[in-house]
Amino acid sequence: MAVRKKPTEKHKEWYKVLAPEKYDSKELGEVMASDGKLLVNRIIPVSLGELTGKFSQSALYTTLNFRIKEVKGKAAHTELIGHILAPSYMRTFIRRRRTVLHSVLDVATKDDKEVRLKLIAVTQDKISETQRINLRAAIEGEVAASTREFTYYELMDELMYGRLATRVFNKAKEVTPMGRIEFRKSELKEVFE
Repeated sequence: MAVRKKPTEKHKEWYKVLAPEKYDSKELGEVMASDGKLLVNRIIPVSLGELTGKFSQSALYTTLNFRIKEVKGKAAHTELIGHILAPSYMRTFIRRRRTVLHSVLDVATKDDKEVRLKLIAVTQDKISETQRINLRAAIEGEVAASTREFTYYELMDELMYGRLATRVFNKAKEVTPMGRIEFRKSELKEVFE
């Protein structure tokens, strides 16, 4: 009877996933891998509340996405690549007899990073097509003007804490009565080698 040899098994090890230095290299969690190189480019979702320790309403519905960029020893270092709001939260402010505008905007930050922003604007009443065009122009103009003055991480803070949405809301309500404006998603445009 022939004896079969078992293939050599690679033992998996735990790696700590660390946030970028902007967030004090806080530990985001641990992941398991047989080789640290296999972790590069993996995306780690973390809620804003877990990252900051503050569990406000916006923190509960906001998820941040971090991409592992490099592994040093048993530590995996990440970069923030975007955020997303929970769909259940988005559904709470869309009602009948209101106009909903979805916009996708590509903006550049002060430190030459390109970010795709996806926002949703909800009016208090139905609006005409002319008002819709004017509203979209006002929103896009304010976003373009506001984002040029921020670095990437400053822009992400503005998005996550709703400060940019408030600026855009104040500009949009000059066109028509508004119900809500939220940046539902942001994505860093990345270049892979």
